[in-house]
Amino acid sequence: MFKKILIANRGEIALRVQRACRELGIKSVMVYSEADRDAKYIRLADEAICIGPASAGASYLKMPSIISAAEVSDAEAIHPGYGFLSENADFAERVERSGFAFIGPTADSIRIMGDKVSAKQAMIKAGVPCVPGSEGELSDNPAEMQATARAIGYPVIIKAAGGGGGRGMRVVHTEAALVNAVQMTKSEAQAAFGNPAVYMEKFLENPRHIEIQILADTHGNAVYLGERDCSMQRRHQKVIEEAPAFGIERRLIEKIGERCATACKRIGYRGAGTFEFLYENGEFYFIEMNTRVQVEHPVTEMITGIDIVKNQILIAAGHKLPFAQRDIEIRGHAIECRVNAEDPYKFTPSPGKITTWHAPGGPGVRVDSHMYSGYTVPPNYDSMIGKVITHGDTREEALARMNGALLETVVEGIKTNIPLHRDLMVDAKFAAGGTNIHYLEKWLEQRHNRA
Repeated sequence: MFKKILIANRGEIALRVQRACRELGIKSVMVYSEADRDAKYIRLADEAICIGPASAGASYLKMPSIISAAEVSDAEAIHPGYGFLSENADFAERVERSGFAFIGPTADSIRIMGDKVSAKQAMIKAGVPCVPGSEGELSDNPAEMQATARAIGYPVIIKAAGGGGGRGMRVVHTEAALVNAVQMTKSEAQAAFGNPAVYMEKFLENPRHIEIQILADTHGNAVYLGERDCSMQRRHQKVIEEAPAFGIERRLIEKIGERCATACKRIGYRGAGTFEFLYENGEFYFIEMNTRVQVEHPVTEMITGIDIVKNQILIAAGHKLPFAQRDIEIRGHAIECRVNAEDPYKFTPSPGKITTWHAPGGPGVRVDSHMYSGYTVPPNYDSMIGKVITHGDTREEALARMNGALLETVVEGIKTNIPLHRDLMVDAKFAAGGTNIHYLEKWLEQRHNRA
């Protein structure tokens, strides 16, 4: 086992990884920017090293600074968390070339799955169902674009091959709008991801967003840990996640889960990963794979009892998975609400000093957050400041516990989206289960029209 791990991230995930290290008896080294000097996990770390100013480009995205911090602290491995460099194949390669273990998949796996075109091709070979679309990258020839779109059938969606986080996609409903949409998406992809390649898929009208969590070791073992429903989204950004997915037959989940685990074995994948699907009319369609721990991993931990972050570390240290697929049991239901420092309905960021922070408690309640009273939320990063997770024997119990937990949560000094979550918990259609990926945006639009 590693004796010391450097955690190359910030916020709640940095604290989450630090806690896993502590349970495993591993010392943690935190790197931080000047904006995060007063973060809770910095005070709790065995060692902490400032790697630059507030700008992510001069700190959390600066590979030489992170590797230098690992060298001076005598760390043996680097955990990238999520976001920042977690899915950067060049970083994974540089980490291992510098003599450290990268707590994640190999650089080759990240490259294959990080490019949406090559990921789709790999999944087709592995027998994982994909959304009907172009064979690969779209050409610049307008006639070929139009022929591809006609074969797929409108509406279609143009996606950046190197995209992520809900960016780099555009829906096209008519042939007249196609060429311009492709050109605009290419330009945006180049600016945002440094890769102008785009591809085309059938745009599904009312799908749900279902994902399969997997763990794979370096000994040829891979398991899936059930599924999550992440359909409550705004602008392709997840807001609420839950597990398991309401109303989907277990035999369908088992079938797609087994294919995901098999795909991991075929491509030699290691670590934690998530296969993301659109689900419509009883069919799953692969859209992408995230080669890292997900923000929403706690709901899977709550229903399986398996610590995903600890297993990431164990796998990176060369351990075999301590369980087989037959050992995985789904118990009850879990829901997660992302708490963001933002106006609950205008969604404008609300950084600043938190004068009061009171976290909820009680049976089946978990809070993952680095917040405390007196902490100043910096304006330089993503607005998420924590997650409230509840678990119950049934979905109804998990919802009731979430309702209570949100009422107990107190955050003063800044605005948060907790009022939005409170309203959604008592929304009849959400409470009934099975809402699609467009539901939240339509709900927000109706609310705006009534105001």
